[in-house]
Amino acid sequence: VGHCHPDIVKAAHEQNQLLNTNSRYLHDNLVDYAERLSKTLPEKLCLFYFLNSGSEANDLALRLARQYTKHEDVIVLDHAYHGHLTSLIDISPYKFRNLEGQKEWVHVAPVPDTYRGLYREDHEDSATAYANEVKNIIEQAHKRGRKIAAFFVESLPSVGGQIIPPAGYFQKVAEHVHKAGGIFIADEIQVGFGRVGKHFWAFQLQGDDFIPDIVTMGKPIGNGHPIACVATTREIAEAFAATGVEYFNTFGGNPVSCAIGLAVLDVIEKEQLQAHATEVGNFLMKLLKEQKLKHPIIGDVRYQCLTYSYSCFLFASVKLNPTDLS
Repeated sequence: VGHCHPDIVKAAHEQNQLLNTNSRYLHDNLVDYAERLSKTLPEKLCLFYFLNSGSEANDLALRLARQYTKHEDVIVLDHAYHGHLTSLIDISPYKFRNLEGQKEWVHVAPVPDTYRGLYREDHEDSATAYANEVKNIIEQAHKRGRKIAAFFVESLPSVGGQIIPPAGYFQKVAEHVHKAGGIFIADEIQVGFGRVGKHFWAFQLQGDDFIPDIVTMGKPIGNGHPIACVATTREIAEAFAATGVEYFNTFGGNPVSCAIGLAVLDVIEKEQLQAHATEVGNFLMKLLKEQKLKHPIIGDVRYQCLTYSYSCFLFASVKLNPTDLS
């Protein structure tokens, strides 16, 4: 919502003047924020854990999946990045290939890229073809006696190149993963909160019939202030609670963070930022596509708002010879 937005600064200042404490103490802001956030999500995703960062959120999602399924293995997309904790570097090919390598319990599926991937725009059903790659991974894992806990994916793969998965891909993958006893985790840390314009959450681009089992949120939730969230189903949360080892995060969901979270949602709504993202995005894409027609070297244009510096990044895939792809 912009650097030093006055509404965000005011909300933080006013709550700081009243109270900021750790989450052992009950405070209305946490409940108010959870209720407000729930209105943006499918009804099934009704339990919330509040944390301080996207990495914490993804780490907790991994724990939830393993506790609920009693399985260990995780399927991720090639080039994925899900955070800087040890547990998340292990499921981030973007990182682990330059460090200790791929763990036995991690399985890497091809990015569903219809421009440069295995199955392209001219394929008769790229969504099914890419989903079948996940199905094959599951079958091979089962042959080795391994069981799938989760398919862990950014709703729009960012480090992998701002990829928009073909419609229906998530539904078909979820079917295979659920059949194997696993769950579907949608990482919305970079792309949630109206950034895709047409929808509040990027996973909704796949259609109204798709609902993840867990959604993780980070950067945009507090406009740079440290607050994050994991949203999940009652069944998964209850399985996690059944261990008797409660999840506790000292400052996750503290009064100031939740006041800021509420203010962010207010600004998104008041300033119609989701509609603005659609309007500006469509305008920019139109101009970029015109450049594509003028310049044959431009093969594909993708545009996405990221939140590292509150800037927009443009990606123009250049047509190169196969030997030049590096």
